Amino acid sequence: MCNKLLIEADDTYICLFLFRTMKLRKCVNFCNLAQNILFQLNMRIGFDAKRAFFNGSGLGNYSRSLISNLSKHAPENEYVLFKNKDKQGVSFDFASNTSVVSPKSFFYKKMNSIWRSYGITKNIRECNLDIYHGLSHELPLSIKKTGVKSVVTMHDVIFLNYPELFSASYRFIFNKKYKHACEVSDLIVAISEQSKRDVIKYYNVPEEKFRVIYQGCNPIYYNKVNELQKAQVREKYNLPQQFLLYVGTIEKRKNALGILEALHHGKIDLPVVIVGRPTDYVKQLHRFISNNNMQSQVILLHDVLTNELPSLYQSSLAFVYPSLFEGFGIPILEALNSGTPVITSKGSCFPEVGGNAAKYVEYGNNEEMVETLKKTIESVEVRTDMINKGYVQALKFGEKKLVADMISAYKEIL
Repeated sequence: MCNKLLIEADDTYICLFLFRTMKLRKCVNFCNLAQNILFQLNMRIGFDAKRAFFNGSGLGNYSRSLISNLSKHAPENEYVLFKNKDKQGVSFDFASNTSVVSPKSFFYKKMNSIWRSYGITKNIRECNLDIYHGLSHELPLSIKKTGVKSVVTMHDVIFLNYPELFSASYRFIFNKKYKHACEVSDLIVAISEQSKRDVIKYYNVPEEKFRVIYQGCNPIYYNKVNELQKAQVREKYNLPQQFLLYVGTIEKRKNALGILEALHHGKIDLPVVIVGRPTDYVKQLHRFISNNNMQSQVILLHDVLTNELPSLYQSSLAFVYPSLFEGFGIPILEALNSGTPVITSKGSCFPEVGGNAAKYVEYGNNEEMVETLKKTIESVEVRTDMINKGYVQALKFGEKKLVADMISAYKEIL
């Protein structure tokens, strides 16, 4: 066993030095020490950082959170961010152990998508990486030629579960990308058990290739916002003292219309604030609002700053997220950390995130949503219980735990 460990170790001389100077006579003690040393050896890890810099929502949030947390809580490693454009993009915090690589040639600067799929492999080799991690379903087409171990995070396969929500071209392109990443990667990180099951189902990937590692959320949601800050945000957006809250892209799958329908049919006289990037689906909301004279009850906000969201969560009576399907559902975790009661859908990944803290409603069941809203709104005891359970549930997604899980997964493939 000792010989095998020494042969495989890159830093064999360290182990030999310790063996001689400390006069370790028992093989078992020496091997245990050697394993500990090797476990602590620094890694050089590269990331596809396109979403981190140029996506302001779900995939971007995941990328920024992971990179920031790794650089902070695992500072012994070096991290390289492969950024496909020279533009500034979204700013976020990472430590001095993190560097950024972008395309240098005129051709790849102009054709940055080609660099991300092909040209990047030269940079990966030059950076002498131990691991390259594709953070959003994709890996470079020639990643195997680099000799670098690769990891890919799979968030969801919603376009396969609900193909009617996506164009044929979208499904074709992303199916190719997903299939390639699943085939060539050394390890697949799924952000939920639900995502893991779906990827296995559609791409026939061996279960042993997976590690389920949940995602965290922005640390700005960990702290209480003072009353003055909350009042300033409410004043800026002309919000009432009490309201329900929805945060997320305003699209059909996430079903913000279901909230409006429940408020109308249940005759619930409480405003709702809907925050997120609009899509064509927002027209359906406008029609429903107009047809049912709900203009004073529904507030749509599309340009809220990230640092204002904690004030909105903590000012709201409850967070309502009636989505059909998600890979993880990070707004639920943001609400739990903010001390906000959560009402969301049954099924999908939602129970993994919300645990016993959230209230669950069958997707599209208007009567159940009305009943759950009323019970939550009308009872301080119910809300307090949900809040307290929410704080406990949120601890499962703490930064240090998630970083330890990811580092452990990386070391498994080296």
